[in-house]
Amino acid sequence: MFTGLVEEIGTVASLERQGDAIRLGIAAPKILDDAALGDSIAINGVCLTVAERTADVFIADVMQESLNRSALGELRVGSQVNVERALLPTTRLGGHIMQGHVDGTAKLISRTASENWEVLRFELPAGLARYVVEKGSIAVSGTSLTVSNIGADWFEVSLIPTTLRDTIFGQLEVGAAVNLEVDVLAKYVEKMFGPNASGANGKG
Repeated sequence: MFTGLVEEIGTVASLERQGDAIRLGIAAPKILDDAALGDSIAINGVCLTVAERTADVFIADVMQESLNRSALGELRVGSQVNVERALLPTTRLGGHIMQGHVDGTAKLISRTASENWEVLRFELPAGLARYVVEKGSIAVSGTSLTVSNIGADWFEVSLIPTTLRDTIFGQLEVGAAVNLEVDVLAKYVEKMFGPNASGANGKG
C-alpha cells in the first residue's frame, strides 16, 4: 500500500520494449537507499516491483495489463515521474490509503494560476465519476490530492507551491495524461450498500 505522498521526482533512465511488456529503468537515488530486489515502488501511482537495481537506478517490468490501464506507455527516456516506496507499519498516513492499482487515465484540461496556489482541471471518466466527491481524496499519478471542485465530466485540485515543486505537476503540460486511482473505501461502500450488494432488496 501507499499513502500518496511523493518521496522523489524520478527520471526515466531507460525503456526497453519487449513485445507485450516494457522494462522500465527509473533513476531515483533517494528512495533506493534502502530498496531491495522484490520491493514495491509506485511510479506515477502504478505499483511496480524492483527486478534489478544499481546505486541510482532500478529496473521494473511493466506487463501489458498495466500498460493498458495506465499512462505508463506514454513515458519516454527523460520523462519525470512521481516515486513512492511502499507503506511501512511505522509510516505516518499523511495522504490516504492507495493500492497502486490504477482505475483509469485522464488528461489535464487546464491550469489556472493564482497568487498562492494553482488550480488544475482534469477529465473525469464517466465510469469513475460516482467515486469522486468534492473534498474527497483521489490519487492523481500517485499523489494524494483533495478534490476542490467537480463537474459532470471534470474535477479540479488546488495545489500549493510545495506540491507543485515536489511532484511532476509543477511541469505538467495541458493535454498530458495522468493515472487515476479512486478512493478504495468508496468502492467498498458501493459493494456493501449498492443495489447489487448482498442482502439488497431483502435477500440474504
